[in-house]
Amino acid sequence: MYQEILSHIQEYIQLDATEVELFTSMLVRKKLRKRQFLIEEGSSVNYQYFVVSGCLKAFEVDENGDEHIIQFAKENWWISDFKAFFDESNSKLTIDSIEESIVLGIEKNDLEELYRKVPKFERFFRIKLTRAYVALQNRILSSLEKTNEEQYLDFQKAYPNLEQRIPNYMIANYLGIQPESLSRIRKRLVNN
Repeated sequence: MYQEILSHIQEYIQLDATEVELFTSMLVRKKLRKRQFLIEEGSSVNYQYFVVSGCLKAFEVDENGDEHIIQFAKENWWISDFKAFFDESNSKLTIDSIEESIVLGIEKNDLEELYRKVPKFERFFRIKLTRAYVALQNRILSSLEKTNEEQYLDFQKAYPNLEQRIPNYMIANYLGIQPESLSRIRKRLVNN
């Protein structure tokens, strides 16, 4: 049940049996149906989640009721409303499952206890947080500096094989373009 997350973690740090037991005892497993919310806007956020299987999206809804997707999370990715998680504020984001999904959550207080008892977990989560920050900065710079086609190519690199799993309109939304524009970009790339 925990093999995926342990393999993921052991790419960065090595754990002994006692550390594995402590860590896995803190995890909460959730199974989500397609289109089921993991986090809803306005709710408190006490967990961050590792995706064991499936695919989720994090989005914000603006004052006009329009959805803006800011992240997808597939197997071996972490997802939460991290601002709300770290600030202990209410969520600005909604996270729901695009596919039937299984996630493992770790609660903030348990995470702090884990840092105290197994300090190498601070290193693991620092590496993950740093990489997430760099990816976010790259995404912002991409949206400012690159064409829609270049942004689409960046999306393909960041989320390999995800296009076969999610609807085109979600990819277009994530990129901030109309679905028709995405179709033209794809057609142009196929013909080149």
